[in-house]
Amino acid sequence: MSVQSQVAPTSIGMSRLHDGRRLLRAVLPALSLALIILAIWALNPRAISYFGLTLMLSLAVPVALATVGQMMVMAVNDLDLSIGSFVGLVGCVTATWLRDEPLIGVLILVGLVLAYMLVGAMIHLRNLPSIVVTLGMFFVWQGLAILVLPKPGGHAPDWLHGLMAVKTPLVPFPIVAALVIGIVAYVGLMRTSYGVILRGAGGNPVAVSRAGWSLLRGKMIMFGLAGFCGVLAGMALIGLTTSADANLANGYTLLSIAGVILGGGEFVGGRVSPIGAVIGALTLTLAGSLLNFMHISPDWQVAGQGAILIVVLAARTLINRAGVSA
Repeated sequence: MSVQSQVAPTSIGMSRLHDGRRLLRAVLPALSLALIILAIWALNPRAISYFGLTLMLSLAVPVALATVGQMMVMAVNDLDLSIGSFVGLVGCVTATWLRDEPLIGVLILVGLVLAYMLVGAMIHLRNLPSIVVTLGMFFVWQGLAILVLPKPGGHAPDWLHGLMAVKTPLVPFPIVAALVIGIVAYVGLMRTSYGVILRGAGGNPVAVSRAGWSLLRGKMIMFGLAGFCGVLAGMALIGLTTSADANLANGYTLLSIAGVILGGGEFVGGRVSPIGAVIGALTLTLAGSLLNFMHISPDWQVAGQGAILIVVLAARTLINRAGVSA
């Protein structure tokens, strides 16, 4: 038997093994979500119903939008520690200016998205650590939110509250909205030519720059998209809660980072998964309900969500190591 005939089957087997591990890594976020749903069903079967899922996933839409916004920033090798306070600021503007003076409210929200783009430009032009800049912006956004709404209050616009209270047939509205968010982000970022360039700005900036594309423009667009998602998240949150608070969404920063990582994203290399990020957001939202069914104190629920994230990351690491050793 020739050497070539011996090598060929081995190469084919290795390729199939590699594809299998890649597939397993890709379905890991969905598998995590399925396990959470099964655990909830085991504890309370009635919760897995139209009404039960609608109630448990009531906050999934703003969390998913904030997670996609965080994903946009992570796609260009940065990290946004201000998304939570930004969502809170948008909520305060929505419950005050957007309700009472819609034109002024819209102009403020557009200005906030432009400010997000300028933050991205500053990080790129001055070569500043995004963690430091966005941490500073966390306090800027929160300070502005307190100026807009010094104490909890305000009211959601009627049209916004009506939109978030829509009852879709067969499938609960939060699931439908999450699917739409994931598909739009996937098509825009993964299936368009410019989306490839934007991801390349994080994955291989040298090649993108040599090809004649502006890294500055790419980073500004990605930060602008993050700001736009933050605006939608803040509006959706107020549509659900009907009132605002400057500190209402501070926890969204960690939730959004965890959602991106849980969905298959990585901190470096521009590796992100829009569908996975949305699934990660749904998983973390349902994890809170699971911990409630387990009668775990709210003080420990964040730790429980962190434990779920660690387990998924450990599984992903084992899959990667198995692929390297093979």
